[in-house]
Parts: sequence; structure tokens; C-alpha cells
Amino acid sequence: MTKIKSLDVLSVAKVEGLLGVILGLVLGILFALVGAGISGMLGDQGGWGMMGGGLFAIILMPIMYGIGGFISGAIVAWLYNLVAGWIGGIGIELENK
Repeated sequence: MTKIKSLDVLSVAKVEGLLGVILGLVLGILFALVGAGISGMLGDQGGWGMMGGGLFAIILMPIMYGIGGFISGAIVAWLYNLVAGWIGGIGIELENK
């Protein structure tokens, strides 16, 4: 049994940040589609505002989710390293091929 004694904080933060960007992009596209659908139902009364908000979500959400993922990934990796120092880390079994 091998133990993960520590994690590279920056590498975990980068992975979590990229996953956040991907999730933010998917959610931003969904928000834009919903905004476009609502704007179509409203006709000319505020429709462009809804669609513009959806397009804004495609830009803003990946940025915010990416930043949040990077920061939370760094914090979690740092906390893991702290706790693993006390209890010895997570045990894993690796297969040799």
C-alpha cells in the first residue's frame, strides 16, 4: 500500500481552476439559452436585456468559476497536506503493468 503524503498545491489549484472554467462555460451557455428563450417569449419588451444577460453569463461565469476553483483547489490541497502530516495521508494501491 502506497500513501499520498502531500499534494502539489499549485497543480491541484490549476486542475480545479480549469474544471471550474469548463463548468462555468457549460452553465453560462445554459443560462444564455434560457435567456434567449425567455427573451423570445417576451417579444420586444425587455427581450434584449435577457439575451444580453445570457451572453454576459457565457463570459463571466467561466472566469468566476475558474477563479473560485483555483482558490478552493489551493486551499483544499494545502489543508490535505496539513492533515496528511498528522495522520499519514491516503493509502492507495497501484498496479504495475
